[in-house]
Amino acid sequence: MALLLMILRKMAKNRWLELSLLLGLIISVALASSMPIYTHAILQRMLIKDLEVQQTNTQKYPGLVANQAYFGKAKEGDKRLAETDALMTAMSKRFDLPILLSTVTRGTKTYKLTPSDPSKLDPKVNRYGEIAAMTDLEKHIRLVDGVMPSTKPVNGVYETWVFPELLTKQKIVLGNELTMVDDDLKSTIRIKPVAVIDRADFTDLYWTNTMKDLNSRFFIPSALFEQDFTKSSNFMDQFSYWNIVLDYHQLKLEGIDTFIATQKEMDDYFSRNLETYTSSNITVLTLQSYGEKEKKLRILLWSLNVPVCILLAFYLFMVANLITDRQKTEIAVLRSRGASRAQIMIGYVIEGILLGGVALLIGPFVGLELTKVLGASNGFLSFVQRAAIEVKLGQEAYQYGLIAVIVSVGMVLIPAVLATRVSIVGHKQTIARKNKLSFVHKIYLDVVLLIVSMYLLQSFKRRMDDLNALGLDSLDMKVDPLLFVVPAFFIFAMGLFLLRIYPWIIKLIYAVGRKWWPPYLYSTLLQVGRSTTQYQFIMLFIIMTLATGIFSASAARTMNKNVEEKIQYKNGSDIVLQTAWDNDAPPPQSGPPGFDSGEKPQGSEGGGKKRVQYVEPPFMPFTQLTGVESAARVFKKEDAYISIGKDTKKTTLMGIDTDDFGRTAWFRDQLLDHHFYDYLNVLATDSKAVLISRSIAEETGAKVGDVIRIGWSDVEGATSVIYGIIDYWPSWNPNPILTASSSSGSKTNAPKLVIGHLSFIQNNLAVEPYDVWLKLKPDMTSQALYESLEQKRLSVTRLVDTNMMVIRSKNDPFQLAVNGVMTLGFLIAIGISFIGFLLYWLLSLYGQILQFGVLRAMGISYRQLIGMLVAEQLLTSGAGVLIGMITGNVASRLFVPLFQLTFDSSSQVPPFQVSFDPKDQLHLYMIVTIMIGLGLLLLGTMLSRIKIHQAVKLGED
Repeated sequence: MALLLMILRKMAKNRWLELSLLLGLIISVALASSMPIYTHAILQRMLIKDLEVQQTNTQKYPGLVANQAYFGKAKEGDKRLAETDALMTAMSKRFDLPILLSTVTRGTKTYKLTPSDPSKLDPKVNRYGEIAAMTDLEKHIRLVDGVMPSTKPVNGVYETWVFPELLTKQKIVLGNELTMVDDDLKSTIRIKPVAVIDRADFTDLYWTNTMKDLNSRFFIPSALFEQDFTKSSNFMDQFSYWNIVLDYHQLKLEGIDTFIATQKEMDDYFSRNLETYTSSNITVLTLQSYGEKEKKLRILLWSLNVPVCILLAFYLFMVANLITDRQKTEIAVLRSRGASRAQIMIGYVIEGILLGGVALLIGPFVGLELTKVLGASNGFLSFVQRAAIEVKLGQEAYQYGLIAVIVSVGMVLIPAVLATRVSIVGHKQTIARKNKLSFVHKIYLDVVLLIVSMYLLQSFKRRMDDLNALGLDSLDMKVDPLLFVVPAFFIFAMGLFLLRIYPWIIKLIYAVGRKWWPPYLYSTLLQVGRSTTQYQFIMLFIIMTLATGIFSASAARTMNKNVEEKIQYKNGSDIVLQTAWDNDAPPPQSGPPGFDSGEKPQGSEGGGKKRVQYVEPPFMPFTQLTGVESAARVFKKEDAYISIGKDTKKTTLMGIDTDDFGRTAWFRDQLLDHHFYDYLNVLATDSKAVLISRSIAEETGAKVGDVIRIGWSDVEGATSVIYGIIDYWPSWNPNPILTASSSSGSKTNAPKLVIGHLSFIQNNLAVEPYDVWLKLKPDMTSQALYESLEQKRLSVTRLVDTNMMVIRSKNDPFQLAVNGVMTLGFLIAIGISFIGFLLYWLLSLYGQILQFGVLRAMGISYRQLIGMLVAEQLLTSGAGVLIGMITGNVASRLFVPLFQLTFDSSSQVPPFQVSFDPKDQLHLYMIVTIMIGLGLLLLGTMLSRIKIHQAVKLGED
């Protein structure tokens, strides 16, 4: 108890340092606990989104668990069916999801049907059907015609519901009685359709998996089927269908294993006990991939947090070192009086446990709030109003927090361990030798890390060159974690290396102006030059913060911009849509294969296929849509040809209106030898002018001025003249498509493109459907355009929305992680750097009170003292900012280009480009300037309040 009180008193004495240390521990725990929280939250969001997209794409409800099986009387089918019913009821609850709907459908085998009264129905028509029943059918249908069937046989006849298609297929009407004929039937079964029904609601999940065989199914009440066909002694061979509709929106990541295990157990039962069965659960395939996704995301989060983890480690070590420095004399005295190292360390361990316990209680809740910040990130230091991600604290978050506490407390104890090794004599010697090299510089850690970083950089470059040369993709790995880890180590190593050189630069500055420096600058240069080791922590802090911020800004900006530009280039404009065109295409042939009426289509030659004639719809309404700045007609024919002399090549033909196309299309500058508009202006000079791709020119030897012939099958070609050669063009991918048989150096399969005038193509070749490209006004939403399309009743058959695709890409969990973690890491780095900066300089100021007092006594004015303080800041913090700028820019230039490894090289068009936004760096410099400015203001204010004359007392030296 006495030891605990002593520790608490010691902590109270250094309360500001202890609070700073506690803050660092809380941030460490929060950062560590936020990783599993974020991983869980983002994968949970992605899981539901993936299932929703799956539903949209496949038109199948992901929560549907569908099973069917055949039960034969010869193999005790009645007992097996009852057993299976019980199993399905139990299994449906084990998915641990709300059951929206559960249906059981029974059906007999298909039997031949004959009219009970041949005079009323044509007996020559082949009719087949089965009796079926669905649970709760009455609640989901509407009566189209007839009356509801009886719940019991009427005079031995089963009254049934039928769907309209059955009457057409079987060529019967309501009231016609039919008899089922089969040798296996012991008694005659007669049926009579008395009601025509249809679905009450076409969106009802009840009909998700039961819309097949409706043209042969005669439905009777479910209870009647069970009584007469399933549970009676006259059990008939039958099929049974179990449909369980689960609410997949309530599916949690924790429930994935249970979901998969339940489905597997169900499948195992069917495979063991039934010969004929099918089982369908499309959700399982999606769920099985989430284990791997979680693993990749977790690795990515750790790698993204490496820079801020290094900063946190430095912060904790620095604060702990400042605390220990103030107690080194006390420790040395205790050691000289016989106290063992273990006895001294017990006090520090207890102190660490107390602080760590508080951090573990608070940190996970802070991590919960940090995760919400991650979910709102839209880019580096950019946030948007986005639907909040579902976050919750779990056991794993506390486990990560506990590990962070153990590691952090271990880091905090290092200075104490080192201090206990020093005797009182050694402590005094250390004070007198502050200008010696630091430990990391002694072992040349900076040089070693630089060599390793450069080696890994070269490895990445070789890998990138191989991928680009072969046109391969990067296996959709999204983001390689090493692309963040290696630059972090490079920044650390580069900062240390420049700090190794820094003392020589200070000595050079001192030597250059030695005869002219005023006394306060002379004193400052001597102080900094002789004690560089004591400034290295704060300088490395600033270097890491600024360099990491510059690299993170460049990396996030580059990745975001390349993803956006890839989408914009691929689509060509903000909106790409296609409308329905009237045409004279004949309806599909309904006769048997090979049917020939003996007549040839008018206008055909030699019995060839008649070319479809299209009627172009009005284009003007599209230019008048709400929010549209410009519109263009863009015709594309993928299977066109180009003939140059005797050489004919398959190509894509694009027809445009040059003026409209130039105003509407998106195109990045510097992709072509001249500006994009220059090519359009050249094209506009002649109606026969065309532009050809570089691939055509290289394969055929074509050049500007050559006459070519363009066209496609079923049309006569037209003569054009080459006016230019292009490498890129909006929406066209020039990268070759490699196949198994093609070699890496082959260019024969390179895509080809010819661009001509749409009017020339329509007048000389044919009028065929084209796309409409729309450019929206700034700040205009797509929703306004959709509403305008609906109001004008324009028939749209296909629509591509570039802005929506960009938004979807930003919601990708890996993209969110990159943007969010980089932003969060930088904000944390700024926060702890500011606290560390103030702590260091406040303690430094108090440590220099005696020196300031002596200087004041020697006649140095208060203004000159402020000048000393500013000079010291410029030579240390200012130098740290300068080194950080250099390191960050060098790291960005070297490592950011490697991020193209995360993109498919064959589909990355336009080419990968490193992006630097001056605004990003301006924001960083403003933040760091404000941090240093506030620090100087506080230090200056404190300096003005210190009664320096009291520091000069006899014997204080």
